[in-house]
Amino acid sequence: MNMNNLWARLSCWAALSLLCTAPLLAYADTSTNISTAPGVQISLHGFIDTGFFWQDQNFAFGNGQNAEWPVANTTGSKNNLSGFDIRNTRAWLDFTGPATDNGWKVSAHLEGDFFGGNNGTSAFSASQATPRLRQAFFTLKSPDGGSSVTLGQQWDLLFPIEEVPASFTHIAFPLGLGTGMIGWRFTGIVYSQELNQGAEAGTAKWRLDLGAFNGSWNGPGNNVNFGTAGNANFNPQVEARLHVDDGSWKSFITVHSSHESLAGVGGAAPTPIASSITSYAVEAGTTWSSGPWSVLGSVYNGKGLGQVFGAMAQFGDIKETGGYVQGGYKLDPHWGLYATYATVRPNQGDVNTWIGNGGRLKNQQTGLDLLYSN
Repeated sequence: MNMNNLWARLSCWAALSLLCTAPLLAYADTSTNISTAPGVQISLHGFIDTGFFWQDQNFAFGNGQNAEWPVANTTGSKNNLSGFDIRNTRAWLDFTGPATDNGWKVSAHLEGDFFGGNNGTSAFSASQATPRLRQAFFTLKSPDGGSSVTLGQQWDLLFPIEEVPASFTHIAFPLGLGTGMIGWRFTGIVYSQELNQGAEAGTAKWRLDLGAFNGSWNGPGNNVNFGTAGNANFNPQVEARLHVDDGSWKSFITVHSSHESLAGVGGAAPTPIASSITSYAVEAGTTWSSGPWSVLGSVYNGKGLGQVFGAMAQFGDIKETGGYVQGGYKLDPHWGLYATYATVRPNQGDVNTWIGNGGRLKNQQTGLDLLYSN
């Protein structure tokens, strides 16, 4: 691509993102607007996100704000695609309940956006986005604050929740997701334990998270009714994460294991390549900030990770390596400049075996964001 054209497009993107993306936060005054049981507090949060997009080809899993990677053989189309997208618009409720008789504190979180598709296929469906449940969980926290249990639909431990690249136009589908960043939301249970609670000020804080999540796979069987290879024979996704927080520096390491029976629930599906897959992943990430500068990133290695957006969502016994990095500089309290790079490299032989010659073998993603926040 001609460099002048490239910089012209980048400049256009930056200007359009600035003009067309406007996150807003709203907080409900629960003391006057909502009646609750004694000791219960509710807070309403959210933002409205309107973004403009311009593409020269189609993307999976969709165009606009949830574009992940280009669809093959669509480059150079005579008719470029553009439009406005509001599906990143999101709302959530946080609940805080009274302490139980034994002192445990109860809280909950309910969150949704509008990536559930459009309302039908009529001429007007594009302006009728469907709500989508993102997270719905409650947390029990011990009286001493050193341990907690979270039950419900939540991010799994592979998703780098504190190392997500900054972006206003890809909030629900962050920069790097499926291209160096893995993880997804599943129903499950997470136990967290502070390892050095009560340590003196200035000491790094260590935490261990242990999680078990609903099995998941792209079939065989009825995915809508839990009839997948990941649900067969009660094989949950099991994960552990060690996290350290030293103020300006945070790091983590996560391990993942799961087993998928490719004969499916009931064992009736044919298994021409292998009867089962054992999935694993090892992931490490960090974030660092000092003054106006910030750096974050993560790398991972594993196999059989299609259910957590690995291998560009290709399902099979596919080995891969991926990672991403973002550097940022705050120009002033409101303006920030961020550069992002992400890549994933599935094993070519494994992709050819499980997907065929049309499989995705490599993806690289770069981004340059000029962001304003207030």
